Amino acid sequence: MQSVTGVFLSQKQAEQAIRKLRAGGLPAAKITRLTLGMLSAAVLPPADPAVETVADGSPKEFVTLGLAEDEIFVYEDALRRGQSVVIALAEDDVAAAALRKSLQAEGAQAIDAAREQWRIGLRSAEQEHYLKSGRQFGDDEKFYFLGFESALRARNRCKEFDQVASEMASALEEMQGQYPGVAVEEPFARGYQRGREYYQRLCDESNAAWPPRTD
Repeated sequence: MQSVTGVFLSQKQAEQAIRKLRAGGLPAAKITRLTLGMLSAAVLPPADPAVETVADGSPKEFVTLGLAEDEIFVYEDALRRGQSVVIALAEDDVAAAALRKSLQAEGAQAIDAAREQWRIGLRSAEQEHYLKSGRQFGDDEKFYFLGFESALRARNRCKEFDQVASEMASALEEMQGQYPGVAVEEPFARGYQRGREYYQRLCDESNAAWPPRTD
């Protein structure tokens, strides 16, 4: 079973995509819609009442739905901006390709496009920050963001640095193996630290927006 995802700018687009999938014969049990408002979480009525709608948006839940751990932050970003994510389950590669085509026909962004939009949103601020180190961002941007994204993996979150140091070292070693002779260590490490700061900032903002109930 494969998970095929589509990021939609609006709830209306997502619902139309779900209707098309259902009309094409995909069972409701194989479709999930994720929604999460920027300031409040709520379950919104799906286009088909039989289709599961998830408003929790926790990393654990995303993994359970079959999403890759290194893609979760992209979906979280889309949900924070009020977008919807549709997940459809396919039996094999052929079925997955057909589902992907159907979602894209209804306006879905593929994960790579959504990831690039996320990077574009951060690029200006991260470039300004990185230039203060005396290095050229253009030369290091690729490895900087790979480090940044590595810090956002579910297993690396909400931990002290000494708890994730070995994970970072392992990721860095793998990166060095892929790019022999390229100076990847500093931009990767700097990006990793900024990724940790970024996630902490999101946590702080979420806590401020959604205070726990006291009644």
